[in-house]
Amino acid sequence: PRGAVARSAEKPSRKESICSVADQQGGGLTGAGTRTIRLLVVDDRPTVRTGLRIWLALEPDLEVVGEASDGSEAISLTQALRPDVVLMDVEMPGMDGISATAALRSLAPQSAVVILTLHDDDATRTRAREAGAGAFVAKHQMEETLLPEIRRVAMAHEKQRRHERQIERHEGSE
Repeated sequence: PRGAVARSAEKPSRKESICSVADQQGGGLTGAGTRTIRLLVVDDRPTVRTGLRIWLALEPDLEVVGEASDGSEAISLTQALRPDVVLMDVEMPGMDGISATAALRSLAPQSAVVILTLHDDDATRTRAREAGAGAFVAKHQMEETLLPEIRRVAMAHEKQRRHERQIERHEGSE
């Protein structure tokens, strides 16, 4: 027991190492790794949602606050839970992810959308961008690109919201 404490004091845990790297890379919304990024996971397949939730839970600066199985449910939960980022699949029954992303732009502007899909083609990327997605991640590249894209989009969205609030305050003071 005593030796285990000494070893853990010498060698940081995986979580401490991740926190340190996130801090150095500006992983948190504040750039200091201090704010948790709240996520809503949207995919029609329960196994995909479960896998994403488990994987994202390993990241100290990410928290999955809800899951949805289609675009309509994503809109309702985004309005109720106000996540920082919505991870949105494209192809789902009922309302698809592109339509839900476009709706969220006006219904829940506090949340950024990262499209996460199997459909990695120019037409889908263009539709996602036009709908207002902050990022597009192909599922076959998810392991390398999803986490950095979530953090980048969350930080950019937070900066944009802060800037808009400053403009509103300035216009209100005139």
